[in-house]
Amino acid sequence: MSRPLVRIHDLATDEVIDREMTAAEFKVYEADKALEAASQAEAQAERQAILDRLGLTADEVKLILG
Repeated sequence: MSRPLVRIHDLATDEVIDREMTAAEFKVYEADKALEAASQAEAQAERQAILDRLGLTADEVKLILG
């Protein structure tokens, strides 16, 4: 699997360099993705807990809020 690309744009020379992430950059990238996924899952669980307390489904809330 190839790693995501990093784009470096030197504004002084207008040179653009695209390269694969280094191993260290890729580790940080993966950790950030995992943290974001966990954060989104936590937010979804909190939204679902609120809906459960209100006794509403997500579709019902969408209808109410239009």
